[in-house]
Amino acid sequence: MSSYKNLEDYNQEITKEVKDKYTSILGGIGEDVTREGLVKTPERAAKAMMFLTQGYDLDPVEILKGAMFKEDYDDMVIIKDIELYSLCEHHMLPFFGKAHIAYIPNGHIVGLSKIPRVVDVFARRLQVQERLTHDILECLNDTLKPQGVAVVIEASHMCMMMRGVQKQNSVTTTSGFRGQFEKQETRNEFLKLISSDLS
Repeated sequence: MSSYKNLEDYNQEITKEVKDKYTSILGGIGEDVTREGLVKTPERAAKAMMFLTQGYDLDPVEILKGAMFKEDYDDMVIIKDIELYSLCEHHMLPFFGKAHIAYIPNGHIVGLSKIPRVVDVFARRLQVQERLTHDILECLNDTLKPQGVAVVIEASHMCMMMRGVQKQNSVTTTSGFRGQFEKQETRNEFLKLISSDLS
């Protein structure tokens, strides 16, 4: 698996298969796939789907290990408000929001940009928010082997907003804690910091 990928570098054979299926779907819902506005839609949709699911081809462990450094720092490191966009596996509609992540190093730190990259790797797969939270948490915990990891995700789901119950203002929050963050005092400090505006 590769940690980096050209955003337009897709497998041509698979892209064509996906394109043909989108053409069939558009015809199946009653659209004229030959009209001007739709002629290139199946190809665009195929490339969009390949982009939105490219996380299957990326290795989050490799991304983290490529930027781990020995450092004698053992206080909390927090990256908050990490934008995320994913597709719900139940309806293949987007859900989007923010991830807040903290870890307490145990002899090693990781390049700060790598944690948002890990979020993207797992978000760019068909997901449910609960598993996305767990995937990020366990990857960081298993790879960095820190004293503790915390992950909180807040997201809005188009499958709830556009269809079904149609609740436009609903937000779903999921969380996971390992190690030192399982202690109430440490967890409370993290939750307070991600809730505050330090600027």
